[in-house]
Amino acid sequence: MPNQELLATLQTIVGRRYVLTDPKKTAPFRRGYRSGSGKALAVVRPGCLVEQWRALQACVAADIIIIMQAANTGLTEGSTPTVGYDRDVVIFNTRRMKTIQILPDARQIIAFPGATLFDLEGLLQKYNREPHSVIGSSCIGASIVGGVCNNSGGALVARGPAYTQLCLYAEVKADRRLTLVNELGIELGQDPEEMLARLERKEYLPSDISGNTQKASDSDYASWVRDIDCPTPARFNADPRRLHGASGCAGKLAVFAVRLDTFPKHKLEKTYYIGTNDPAALTKLRCDILGKFKNLPVSAEYMHRDMFNISEQYGRDTVWLILLLGTKFLPTFFAAKAVIDGWLSGQKFFSRHLTDRALQTIARILPNPLPKSIRSWRDKYEHHLILKMSDQGVGEASKYLSASCEKYDFGYFECSLNEAKLAFLNRFAAAGAAVRFDAVYKGDVEGILALDIALRRNDDQWYETLPEDIEAELLHKLYYGHFLCHVLHQDYIIKKGANIEAIKHRMLEILDRRGAKYPAEHNVGHLYQASAVHAAHYKTIDPTNTFNAGVGKMEKTKNYSK
Repeated sequence: MPNQELLATLQTIVGRRYVLTDPKKTAPFRRGYRSGSGKALAVVRPGCLVEQWRALQACVAADIIIIMQAANTGLTEGSTPTVGYDRDVVIFNTRRMKTIQILPDARQIIAFPGATLFDLEGLLQKYNREPHSVIGSSCIGASIVGGVCNNSGGALVARGPAYTQLCLYAEVKADRRLTLVNELGIELGQDPEEMLARLERKEYLPSDISGNTQKASDSDYASWVRDIDCPTPARFNADPRRLHGASGCAGKLAVFAVRLDTFPKHKLEKTYYIGTNDPAALTKLRCDILGKFKNLPVSAEYMHRDMFNISEQYGRDTVWLILLLGTKFLPTFFAAKAVIDGWLSGQKFFSRHLTDRALQTIARILPNPLPKSIRSWRDKYEHHLILKMSDQGVGEASKYLSASCEKYDFGYFECSLNEAKLAFLNRFAAAGAAVRFDAVYKGDVEGILALDIALRRNDDQWYETLPEDIEAELLHKLYYGHFLCHVLHQDYIIKKGANIEAIKHRMLEILDRRGAKYPAEHNVGHLYQASAVHAAHYKTIDPTNTFNAGVGKMEKTKNYSK
């Protein structure tokens, strides 16, 4: 099908205004959150599931590479095009399809492709329940389906990454047939368009709902993360345990809906702010909590002092934005910023980083929102752990911390509600703050090397020591992450003139020797090499290489031809 004929067909299906071809208008969809960009024939924005199905059919018939995209918050370029394709690319942005359906008793939900965790959290309030995941530092406005496709998340210690075996998706078979696969556990019929329309209208009865033998969350994770003597990581993107249907597909399938568990809200929560200058103290604390506590924490977020400082300075406006307007406003704000940045990138006399520099100018004059109690802990301690406990775990943690702080050489205090909120907001702003620093000092730094790693569960040397020659190439080392599951985000600000790719290669060699896995939760995108397990999985679910070609640095050619 010639390109103009395809574009006309797509316009007929979704409407002319929802087929973008102007490079200035497609720029926000073609550029990754942190890095990466490429060309696209069009950006298609379906308004319903049937429109998505029909548009997919047209693109498959035209032999087009399809990139599925929701919020475009990924950090590894996995939902945007790159270079070197042998076919044209069409991006499917699913943000218009934001429906969330509550199943009986609100114990499970069905999320459409564009629904976000913000949407879900707000919807579950009246049921006194919580989503499967919470918003992480890098996922402002993140979609539910995107999280499942990348096995993302993990800030909640007992729940692990986003995972389900119950989903509705389309795949392209080896004979290039687009096929709708219903693993949602809901009887919807046989005809694809009828099935999608029935789901959209919620035309199914409680008796049509089954799937009780299939998982809608990683219910085994709590015992998995507790196994602190195991020489493998607790979670990482290529873990075969969590590659199932939409889960871990990395955009190699077109997902229409996922079904996920929800969880009851805790009656009581208490946050403890812990600081130490000895990494071994946190190692002992981790082993005791995971190995001996009856009650697992809600979360345990680590920050190094250097990351704290960067977040405090370059994430300050984000913290204030949330304090003043709430988290619900953030997706709209950052979507608008992406549009402005896209427009600026096409202007001769303006830098695409102009908005970041303007926002940082504002941030510098804003008062510091962090209370003195937290700032004094920063001055006193190099390593910080924000530990949140719930219900019976509160008393257990209070007793343990009081008895162990002198023995293990750490300090702590119990946070007020305001202190807890601001401590987590400073952690929330961390990843975006690193991006801001890079944008503000673009002329003075080579860039960011962002590694997303999972250490072995029995690794007691979690705090890395780098060779001196690598250290000499770094301006800042920014460490933060989900401490109890040993998933760390390590962002390195590279000095101007250094070779980022060479440094990355050496860093990954070091991680390989340590038995670490990477990426841990942001998936391979176009920045990481897919493992043999990942590559085999992707070729199985997408044998023609129609979806997200080149992900994991694999072949970008039709049928993965060399």
